[in-house]
Amino acid sequence: MLGPKRSGRGVRLVAGCAALSHCGRLDELCGESCTGCTVSLDGLPSEILLKILSYLDAVALLCAGCVNRRFYHLANDNFIWIRIYSTAFSPKRSNWKVNSVEKTAVSMNSLSVGDKEAGYWKKEYITKQIASVKAALARVLKPLHPYTGLPVKTKEALRISGLGWVIILKENSGKEHILEHVDLSINDSSVTAVWYGKDWPRLVTLSTLDLCGVTPVFMNRSQTPIKNGPRWHSLIAKYNLSRFTESTVLGCDRLIRIFCLHPGLVVGLWKREEELAFVMANLHFHHLVERSTLGSAAIPYELPPHTPLLDDSPERGLSDYQLHVDMHSGGVSCLCGTFRNLSTSKGCIENEYMKLSVISFKNSTEHLPLIGKVGLSWKTNIFDGCIKSCSIMDLTLLEEYGKPFWCFSSPVCMRPSPGPSDGPTFLGETYRVDYADAEGRVHLELVWIEETGEYFIVSLALYLRVAKINHWFGTKY
Repeated sequence: MLGPKRSGRGVRLVAGCAALSHCGRLDELCGESCTGCTVSLDGLPSEILLKILSYLDAVALLCAGCVNRRFYHLANDNFIWIRIYSTAFSPKRSNWKVNSVEKTAVSMNSLSVGDKEAGYWKKEYITKQIASVKAALARVLKPLHPYTGLPVKTKEALRISGLGWVIILKENSGKEHILEHVDLSINDSSVTAVWYGKDWPRLVTLSTLDLCGVTPVFMNRSQTPIKNGPRWHSLIAKYNLSRFTESTVLGCDRLIRIFCLHPGLVVGLWKREEELAFVMANLHFHHLVERSTLGSAAIPYELPPHTPLLDDSPERGLSDYQLHVDMHSGGVSCLCGTFRNLSTSKGCIENEYMKLSVISFKNSTEHLPLIGKVGLSWKTNIFDGCIKSCSIMDLTLLEEYGKPFWCFSSPVCMRPSPGPSDGPTFLGETYRVDYADAEGRVHLELVWIEETGEYFIVSLALYLRVAKINHWFGTKY
C-alpha cells in the first residue's frame, strides 16, 4: 500500500516504495540515485498514477482517494473498480480458464465502463459488499434460542462482522472526539462496552454523546478486520450530557460517582474534579446486530413495524409469558434465572399497567438468593473499584408465541426499603430495585439474611404497559 505524506505543496513519496518498481527504475524517474531521493507524485502523469493505483486493493484504494482532490478523482477510475468488482463478484465457472485479473476485467462489456460516470463501479462494489455482509449476518442470526428467543449465534455474528462500538463526544463548539471501546465483555444476553483513558475533554465543554456501532465496509472472514480501513457507522443512541442530576445518580464510592442515562449508559465522574472517568454502555442482544450495522451515522436503525397475529382468543396477551433475567457486573453473574408459564388477568390492570407476578411473597419456594457480592465493578487506566449495591440487569420477556416482547439491559441499584410492600415482615433489612422505561416497569424486593450473608429475592413483578399489549396483540384492554 502507498504511504503518501504531505510535504510543501505536493504529495511526496519516500524512495523505496515497492508500488513504483513496476514503472521502471526509480533513478530513471527522478534522475538521481535511489538512496535518499524523493519523488513528487503530483509531478507524475495521470497514466502512471493510474497504473500504480491499479495494484491496490479496495481498502487501500479508498484510503488513497482521501489524499487530495486529484487522487480522489483518480481513485474513482471505473476501469480499476470494475476489475475489483468482477474479481469479487463474477460467477465462478470451472470450465473457464482466466489467465489474469486483467482478462477478467476485459471480459466485461467495455461500454459499461465508458458510459458510466466516474465512481459508478466503486459505488456498485461498496453497495454489493454491504449487501453481502448483511446477508451473511442474517444467515448467522436466523437460529433462535428456545429459552431466550434471541439468536443463538450472536457472539459469532459479532466476530465475523468485526463489529465494535465507539462513542462520539460532541463539544458545544461542534468539535468531535471519537473514542474506541477499551474493554468488551459478552454476557448471556448482552454486551458491555467500556471507554476510559487520560485524554477526556472537559465535561463543561461537551453537549452530547453519540453511541455508534462500527463495522468494516469490506468483511473478510479469513482476516482480522483492519481498524484503519473504511468503516460504517450506525447510530444506536444519542445522550444529553447536561442531564447529570441527583435523580440520575446510581451510587458512589470513595473516588467515583456514577450516573445512569437511558437507555443503558453508565457515566462515571471523578468526585473531586467532576470530570469524566469512564463510560459504560450496556447493549441487549435483541436486534443488537441490526441496530449496530443497519442505521446511519445520523439516524438509528428503525425496527420493522409489528403486525399482530390473528387470534380470536379473548385471553390473548394475558398468558404463557416467559422471562429470562440476569444480574451481573464485570463478567460475574449474581442472578441468572428463567421463569415460564407466567400469566395475568384483566383484573390486574391498574393505572395503564398490567401486573405480571413472577416471584411472590406468599410462596417461599419461589424465593431466590443472589450469588456472591452485589456491586458494579469499574476501572480506568489508573484506578479501579466497585460501587456497592449496583449491578447490570438484563431482562428478556417472551410472549406466548415465543417472540421477544420486552428487552433491556440497564444499570440498577438496590435501595433501602421500609419493608415488603404486601407481605410479612422479614427478619432482616429489606431493599428494592426499580426500573422503568416506555414499555414497562420492574419492581424487585430483597431481604438481607445476616446469618448466611446473602440477599434473597422475595418479590419480583413486571408491570407491562397496556398500550404496548394492545398494540402487540391487537387487543383493546
